[in-house]
Amino acid sequence: MKNIYLFIFVLLILDGPCVVSHGQDKPGQTTPVQMGVSRVNITPDVPIPMSGYGSRATPFTGVHDDLFASALYFRSPETSMLLITADLIGYPMQFVDKTRKIISEKIGTPPENIMISAVHNHGGPVTRTYEKDVPEGVDDYLKILQEKLINISVQASEKTVPFRMGTGKGYCDLNINRRAEFADGSIGLGRDQGKSCDHDLDVVKFEDLNGNALAIMVNWPCHATASGPQNYQITGDWPGAAARYIKKQSGEDVVVAITAGASGDINPIYGPGNSFDEIETVGYHAGKAALETYNTINTFPVESIDAIYTSMTFPGKKECKNNFPQETYEPGPDVEIRLTAFRIGYLVLAGISGEVMNEIGLEIKKKSPYKNTTIITHCNGSSGYICTDKAFPEGGYEVKVSRLMPGAEKPLTAEVLKMIREF
Repeated sequence: MKNIYLFIFVLLILDGPCVVSHGQDKPGQTTPVQMGVSRVNITPDVPIPMSGYGSRATPFTGVHDDLFASALYFRSPETSMLLITADLIGYPMQFVDKTRKIISEKIGTPPENIMISAVHNHGGPVTRTYEKDVPEGVDDYLKILQEKLINISVQASEKTVPFRMGTGKGYCDLNINRRAEFADGSIGLGRDQGKSCDHDLDVVKFEDLNGNALAIMVNWPCHATASGPQNYQITGDWPGAAARYIKKQSGEDVVVAITAGASGDINPIYGPGNSFDEIETVGYHAGKAALETYNTINTFPVESIDAIYTSMTFPGKKECKNNFPQETYEPGPDVEIRLTAFRIGYLVLAGISGEVMNEIGLEIKKKSPYKNTTIITHCNGSSGYICTDKAFPEGGYEVKVSRLMPGAEKPLTAEVLKMIREF
């Protein structure tokens, strides 16, 4: 009998560590999911027109600060996913489709498991996202950009390591609802402290098993419009300034990936300005809030990843004549909205191909079964402004230029939540 007890005790000793260490890997051990990161300078080499403000009629005259793109690649035994972020205004869907196809052929990640996102920077080059007629140099730049996005994707996929991840939620109130009521009764671009504004600043910490930082992802709902229409120098606006601040404190080798939250109706409280003080100020405060949050985050191994992709089509409208409420809307082409959801352990990234008003983002985060849900907009193409239903009777710039008829808010929100619940 003693021998039997001894045999059972030995089995427990041998089996115990395998159970306990699952999900708590130590340095030197492998984990089910690995990641790779890469970064590249995407500043145009030759002057081309700038995007973000229609009043700018000539190409940029100089470079205040460089633009960058980052790649975060994740791989498990079952699947792989790729998140690309860039200091750009956005991308046309055709560019995204071709780029994802080539990346998929090179690294084996399904196209639907690739997010190509932009921070909606108004201080960068034209990318054909909003502009139809552009000079030849723009297409030359887009070819170079595509090659660089492909290259960093390959680089990230070829140097994967086991990693740990943690999340934190900071706060930065240098953003404000921009839908202000003017004396003539119209809603225009201004500042309204009484309206909804999401001040959450999401931070994701990625490090290797020795505790060395690999990447920091920051998501804040705020237009990159600290730079104004009189500026003709290339700049990453506040996201670029925030990334520089974070890298200065955390190390130049750390990849800082900034993503745009649901900020279709949210601007920084400073700007649009024509000096660079506004850019540096907003970037400093966003970067400082991100680092303060980052330093409180504990990390854990990631045991599994997953991805879901779908698209929806909604009735479209043509641009309204002014900012005043309209009784009717002139029908336009149908609008495709692309939805991509990533699950990285207990974190969900919900990508939407448009400029989403902040209340829609807040509703998704509130109802998501995952406490750590981050909304990434300007993702995998541009569907234009995605307004709340209540915004249409109010009018305003966002409603005026939106390509969508009223009624997209609820089915879109429901579909995103449905995708998240499938994880």
